[in-house]
Amino acid sequence: MSERATRFAVSYALLRAAADVADHWVQSDYCAQVKGATDDATVTVVDEVTDAKTVHGTADGTRACVWHCLTYTATQGVVLVAGSRAVGVRLRPGAVAAALAVSGITHYIADRRVPNGVLQRLSTRLGKGRFYRLADHGMNGAYALDQAWHHGCETLAAVVASAK
Repeated sequence: MSERATRFAVSYALLRAAADVADHWVQSDYCAQVKGATDDATVTVVDEVTDAKTVHGTADGTRACVWHCLTYTATQGVVLVAGSRAVGVRLRPGAVAAALAVSGITHYIADRRVPNGVLQRLSTRLGKGRFYRLADHGMNGAYALDQAWHHGCETLAAVVASAK
């Protein structure tokens, strides 16, 4: 295997593993609920302890999504740098920074979901609108397409990270 192929394989594995941890364990419940909120499509969060309700709009949604993407990208950065060093693969700092920018920016685009969500519009144009809206039979089409988008973008980020 070539040196670049090794860097790519290590980068992809580390980015993908870190993304799952960041999206499902590091992301706060608040960010998960509020990151798509807009003034036209508010999100009401109910406090689990006090049952107090708080309504969130565009500003809160933007802040929640930015915070989630920062923690997501930071998690990927720590795992990519530490993991590549642990297995003896040298990645260029500039390539790592560029890869994390690709991952973080594309994550924000997908997770902010406004206006008229990029993934929702894309899925409709590609004939996947019904699947995107699927929320039955143990499936959630929007989530599945969201994750597929992230996997594809992480592959692109791994290509960037593997650059010499």
